[in-house]
Amino acid sequence: MKNINFVSIVLLSLSSSLVFAQDLSKNHLDESLNNIVKTMPLALNDSNSQSVKAFKNHNVDNEKSNIMKELKPVRSGVYKWKDYPVKYGNLSESRSIMEGTSPHFEYLEMHATTKFPGAEPSTAHANAEYEECIIVKEGKMKVTIEGKSTILEAGGVILLMPQQMHSLANVGDTNLTYTVMKYKSKKKMNIERGVAAGGSLTINKDSLTFKPSKRGGGIAYFDRPTAMCDRFEMHITQLDEKGPSHKPHAHDETEIIMVLSGKTEMTIDGKEYEASAGDFYFMDSQLFHGVRNATDETCSYFAFKWK
Repeated sequence: MKNINFVSIVLLSLSSSLVFAQDLSKNHLDESLNNIVKTMPLALNDSNSQSVKAFKNHNVDNEKSNIMKELKPVRSGVYKWKDYPVKYGNLSESRSIMEGTSPHFEYLEMHATTKFPGAEPSTAHANAEYEECIIVKEGKMKVTIEGKSTILEAGGVILLMPQQMHSLANVGDTNLTYTVMKYKSKKKMNIERGVAAGGSLTINKDSLTFKPSKRGGGIAYFDRPTAMCDRFEMHITQLDEKGPSHKPHAHDETEIIMVLSGKTEMTIDGKEYEASAGDFYFMDSQLFHGVRNATDETCSYFAFKWK
């Protein structure tokens, strides 16, 4: 009888400890989230309590789920559009591309979303501690950031700072497909640096200048610091003939190449890969790599890198 009572006491103590640990974790998360809300821009201060409430409700579940995840480094190599798992929604599809860590990010996730004509706009929300880069693949998008709306078409790009209320909508009569890169730096988020560099950006491809080169040409989108990155650079390269864009090289930045048209080849750390429209290459920091046009037909691709 004494042994049974002793076991019962031990089990009760363990149960109480677990409850205390859960409460402590929740309290810590709630306290951190409240501190984030207190430092938000004016658009999200106490004078706009509905925005604050939506912000907090949206992010609590997301950040709790990410805390619980055991993330692995994102694999360098090629990611094929046809291999992305598809999830079907109401007048929409989503495709998961990658999720994990990278040399500069403690969290990196990419997915593609397709909204069919008539689909509901995404619910307006803000990311507490994540930045996003969004690329329009096809269709016409209305993006609203902190109450200001812009129309973007294929080739349009959004650089979205943390803590900015935003929503996306298909306002065309065809499918809208876009890719979202969501990330959090291993370094401390620096909102002030992001604001000083220009804040959130919306860029239409036709507002930029194509600069010809011997091999084809290119379009520069931006090269700047952000809230999460010391440097984030993005451009489009066009190659009109078979062959390399430049000599193979390595650099501190981690890089993604998203193929827009044609067929390409890539060497990454001594391994050979092929990719066509919709596919991605991912290259970790310091990996030796080089991209090539695989045919005599024109190819083009987005290249974006960060550190």
